[in-house]
Amino acid sequence: MSLRASILSLLLLAAPNGAAIAQQTLPQSQEAQQPALAPRPNFGGSVGNGRPGVFMQVPVSHLHPGAQPDPPQIKNPVQGDPNAEQRGMTYYVNFNCVGCHAPNGGGGMGPALSNNLFTYGSQPENIFLSIYQGRPNGMPAWGGVLPDSVIWDLVTYIGRISNDPNRQWGRTFAANPLSPEIEQVPSEQVSTTDPWSATKSFNFGQKP
Repeated sequence: MSLRASILSLLLLAAPNGAAIAQQTLPQSQEAQQPALAPRPNFGGSVGNGRPGVFMQVPVSHLHPGAQPDPPQIKNPVQGDPNAEQRGMTYYVNFNCVGCHAPNGGGGMGPALSNNLFTYGSQPENIFLSIYQGRPNGMPAWGGVLPDSVIWDLVTYIGRISNDPNRQWGRTFAANPLSPEIEQVPSEQVSTTDPWSATKSFNFGQKP
């Protein structure tokens, strides 16, 4: 028998016992730890009649290549809660949404949220996903930080401030036709979940 074959035979014979001894003597603190895999989000599986992953059926654009099924009708679970708008406004300030979207969603570094024109859809489920997943050009993903209930409160507040009264606010500032009769009260003067209702008389020649 060659030297190489002898060495190989000795290794095969010693391997099981050696592995068992190593397993017995290895301190527990040094044992190999298997990384715990975080559960994959189902994007609102508990919403929409309990169908798992129902939010994955929500389109992020109105452009579709060919016929597409209707998106699922997902109801905001806190819609109609009189306190949801107030909680959402508090979260909007506390989580510094104002830093990008400005007070009352007027728009700044981030797009305006007060005119119901949303790049990725203005329906509650679209706004929920934009907050949950994040979006290009600076919108962070909050789904791993905020619980669904907080995001829904934000959705409720954004839905409120984006309900702009187009008919009353769609006039020009010229003398003929007449300038608007009212203007919005600045957010630093009035804090409300319905900023469109906070108005004062418009002075001719003054910026609204």
